[in-house]
Amino acid sequence: MKKLFAMLLAGTMCVSLAACGSSSETETTDTSAAETETASDAEAASDADAAYVVGICQLIQHDALDAATQGFEDALVDELGDAVTFDEQNAQGDSSTCATIINSFVSDDVDLILANATAALQAAQAGTDTIPILGTSITDYGSALDIDFDGGAIGGNISGTSDLAPLSEQADMIYELFPDAENIGLLYCTAEANSLYQVTEVQACLEEYGYTCTQYGFADSNDISSVATTAASASDVIYIPTDNTAANNTELLNNIFLPAGVPVVAGEEGICSGCGVATLSISYYEIGYTTGQMAAQILTGEADISEMEIQYASEVTKEYNASICEELGITVPDDYTAIEE
Repeated sequence: MKKLFAMLLAGTMCVSLAACGSSSETETTDTSAAETETASDAEAASDADAAYVVGICQLIQHDALDAATQGFEDALVDELGDAVTFDEQNAQGDSSTCATIINSFVSDDVDLILANATAALQAAQAGTDTIPILGTSITDYGSALDIDFDGGAIGGNISGTSDLAPLSEQADMIYELFPDAENIGLLYCTAEANSLYQVTEVQACLEEYGYTCTQYGFADSNDISSVATTAASASDVIYIPTDNTAANNTELLNNIFLPAGVPVVAGEEGICSGCGVATLSISYYEIGYTTGQMAAQILTGEADISEMEIQYASEVTKEYNASICEELGITVPDDYTAIEE
């Protein structure tokens, strides 16, 4: 009996131990499954919340560049929503400040840089060869980057959009409006490579019409007044290209040219609205928006920036400044659109 009892007791303990082992193994399996599920949820949440930081360096504040930046941001928000954040900084017209801003973006390891205007692009080119750089409000990338460029893709880590309006058509506009003029002054900032490119191209076209052309270059805003005054006294018409320094001083220029009775034909709408009579202009918001769409493709891996071609505005518009035209007694053809004030 004692032996039988011992055997029964041993059997009961084995069953109990087996049950405990089974419970422990089941609990371990359940825990592992829960951890796997939690990891999957975390990964899914991480993918959904993927965030991109985009640094924006804008050379100076004026209507054209502001519109390009706004278009860029709107496009990225439309494409990526809350997944993108912007570090927007303005250099207030100082090229050295552009370099400081770009260096801060590089230090922060942003995901992409928007360089709005030539000096910003040049600083970005010098600052990094790994972070994707998109330029906008750039007239000629070859002049801006000091490279041989005839269109297409630049290669490397740089692409973007151009604000180049057809320069020969701007010359045609001057001849259309002022066929009897003799002396054309071309006013531009010598620190802006794109401005020199434009006046050189336009001058060649104007000289084919028989005009006498003189370039008037100013170094910065400190001598723009004296140079503009000289140009006004010797010119029948003034041409001002897409030029950031000029765009930031339109009130000063208007106070010189309007009293002198000298009309200004401008390279873009912002300058024309401040001191010009007419322009063949693009939409800076449009090229900014296109740049933002390019940025979204780069950030999400849909496109390789080294293979992205430089994009141009899809259309140009003949515009005129109604108030200045009226004051100077200038009547424009019917296919011109008044700039909204």
